[in-house]
Amino acid sequence: MKKNFIQIKKVSKIYKNKFAALKNIDLNIQEGEIFALLGPNGAGKSTLINVLCGITYHSKGDIFIDGIDLTKNRKKIKSLIGLVPQELHLEAFETVFDNVNYSRGLWGKKKDDNYILNLLKKLNLDDKKNNLLMQLSGGMKRRVLIAKALSHNPRILFLDEPSAGVDIELRKEMWDIIYTLKKEGVTIILTTHYIEEAEEIADRVAFINNGKIILVEDKNVLLNKLGNNKLVFTLDKSFKKVPAVLNNYSYKISKNKSCIEFFLSKEKNEVSDILLSIKKSKMDYLDFNIEKRSLESIFVDFIKKEKND
Repeated sequence: MKKNFIQIKKVSKIYKNKFAALKNIDLNIQEGEIFALLGPNGAGKSTLINVLCGITYHSKGDIFIDGIDLTKNRKKIKSLIGLVPQELHLEAFETVFDNVNYSRGLWGKKKDDNYILNLLKKLNLDDKKNNLLMQLSGGMKRRVLIAKALSHNPRILFLDEPSAGVDIELRKEMWDIIYTLKKEGVTIILTTHYIEEAEEIADRVAFINNGKIILVEDKNVLLNKLGNNKLVFTLDKSFKKVPAVLNNYSYKISKNKSCIEFFLSKEKNEVSDILLSIKKSKMDYLDFNIEKRSLESIFVDFIKKEKND
């Protein structure tokens, strides 16, 4: 069993105006996992990352990283961490190599050209090492940010919206880079607005809203528990009511009666049974399809529930 590399115990962040950005956060992050932090704007994602990186001080609670108390040894913990911010802050008139090499020096690490060159190669930047930053695309600049964050060989990498401003092709390449880092034992924590990104690469996910963690779960377990698929029928205008034979199934009709959704059970294969029942009942429909429940739809449901509670 993997150890809890990051332990967050009853952590709150309260500003002078009494606004609580984080409220009693309890969270454990395992060594070597990809952990996705999901939440709407203003939910507390960036605040939590800033606290963990030692950029912002928390008001209450305890944080331990690799057994080290953040409050007592902030400098040591910062040396374990690499942060890739959402904003592209780079020295435009410096080369890629010099940018990354300079970052390594800021951490007091010995000069190691081979390490930097190998890092650039891993991130598919080796052919750009002598290019000025101003000559690179947005996607390439984001890779340089990752290289800078990894320049001192940290054990934890924080990625704040890693795919922001990156096209689909480069996003897939970014995912491959993250997978490679995980294989090398780096613990990766990411925030993302692209929930399909978390669904694709995360091992575990946490939903955060209004400064509170409302769910932490293994991604596959979560999808298995709550990710029921739907069988959706587009209805003919002549449709009047659902035949009684279909009352054995869980379904919902849209307000304008344009479609009917059947919620499929994971325990049994109901698709063929529903289709057969509809055929027997002679219910008119135009088309049907199966919709897979995504992590995004589960996330939206949780946020709606939070607002209503």
